[in-house]
Amino acid sequence: MIAWATYPYQGQIVLVTGAGTGIGRATARAFLEQGACVAVLGRRREPLHEAVAGFDAERVQVLAADVTDPDALEGAVAAIIQRFGRLDVVVANAGTSEPSRIDSFDNAAWERLRSVNLDAVIRVARLTVPLLRATRGNFVAISSIAGLRGDWGQFAYNATKAAVNALVQSLALDLGADGVRVNAIAPAFTVSRLTQERLDDPVFSKRLLDRVALDRVAQPEDIARAVLFLAGPDAGYITGAVIPVDGGTSASSGTPRPV
Repeated sequence: MIAWATYPYQGQIVLVTGAGTGIGRATARAFLEQGACVAVLGRRREPLHEAVAGFDAERVQVLAADVTDPDALEGAVAAIIQRFGRLDVVVANAGTSEPSRIDSFDNAAWERLRSVNLDAVIRVARLTVPLLRATRGNFVAISSIAGLRGDWGQFAYNATKAAVNALVQSLALDLGADGVRVNAIAPAFTVSRLTQERLDDPVFSKRLLDRVALDRVAQPEDIARAVLFLAGPDAGYITGAVIPVDGGTSASSGTPRPV
């Protein structure tokens, strides 16, 4: 089991985007372990099927769709309603990253980052909020502490994540009276397909851990556990929050660890 705690998600319908790998996969499996029905959405079917392997097919829906394609995304949400009839939790997790420097950055790179990290979150929200109103449900965006602080060589990625954080806060204000809670989880560096190459560099890994109070890089399951709590009834008075799940990374002022 991913979580130590037990949550009342039996019969709940959950959508997780970017569910084929990393945080998305762990989050989908965490909800399935808690009894939810989970629609997993991503570009490729094979990783999605791997993500839900071992769970009852009656509680799983695999949706191959690109979050940057409005028609495909609209069709996927329609398929969830056709199959399950409702939607209780949305986890907008799909994301991408690439280095950016202002003197060499081009419009195509910005379009790639913005379309996945920000535009798709807005699009998912626009399609699912009417359904969440009906269930007084939860919208959780997977943001990043990169949206709270700067990073070297990552200005464009950081800008998209900062926008997601502000989006979550504004939507929480707009939707609170409808009983819909909107929050974000802000992980630090987490083991994933996108980060593995950098983590395999021993010099980078050592310097990274010098910034992490808990002395280890996050696993996707660390983030999934926080999502389970935030979308559940024990977090019923939390909305508009951007919660760092970062091993203490953002607690530092930047002063080096004592030798």
